[in-house]
Amino acid sequence: MELNLDFEWIEAVMLAGVRMVAFIVIAPPFSANAFPLRVKGILALGLALAVAPVVAPGYVSPDTGGFVMALVLEFVVGAVLGFLVMLVFSAVQSAGNLIDLFGGFTLAQGFDPQLQINGAQFTRLFQMAGLALLFASGGYQLIIGGLARTFTAVPIGGGIDLAAPLEAITMATGQMLLSALQIAGPLVVVLFLADAGLGLLTRVAPALNAFAMGFPIKILLTLVLVPLLFVALPEIVNSVTKTAVDEMTGVQ
Repeated sequence: MELNLDFEWIEAVMLAGVRMVAFIVIAPPFSANAFPLRVKGILALGLALAVAPVVAPGYVSPDTGGFVMALVLEFVVGAVLGFLVMLVFSAVQSAGNLIDLFGGFTLAQGFDPQLQINGAQFTRLFQMAGLALLFASGGYQLIIGGLARTFTAVPIGGGIDLAAPLEAITMATGQMLLSALQIAGPLVVVLFLADAGLGLLTRVAPALNAFAMGFPIKILLTLVLVPLLFVALPEIVNSVTKTAVDEMTGVQ
């Protein structure tokens, strides 16, 4: 019995798997601790086998040193792409952080080891809701599809021009901050106006001690108005997903 192994095909799949692993470990929604490392590894291997028809044709096996260098390059490419996705999706978490800050919920801030975020109630709630909507809306499929298309834009073993990802990271950071302000902006303005109104009331009638009512009033406003943000959250997650995919495919 003769068994022939195509080592070039195996090497190409291995390199694709390294990029997949680096991406899955960093990028949401797969980076959450709810996914065991074994599941992440199996998912990366399955995705690497799925893109084998794209990466294997035309691949030329290098020497040992060249293959090790290609492994390092693929890990860097996957990590950069995963960081871009994580940065874009941080807009939802940052919006929750702004609501916690202006609503007075930061006193209950703590680290969530499951989501790997440090924040108060609405920071964690927005992050959990965003991840749930990614699966419910099929947004994770768009992310995986965008990752698969990166093998056409950035072939395996070809490396990456650092100028492109640095520019993409800079743009993604600005987009993340802008998106966070757009999501939480209306509620933040209402809470700021509440503070301003209490300040004016204190100047007019100091004996009332209006600031003593500040925390209950802002908490009440937050709890009343946050459901309005959740109505728009599916569309927000959809827009953020498309932006993340565009950032990934734009890195060349």
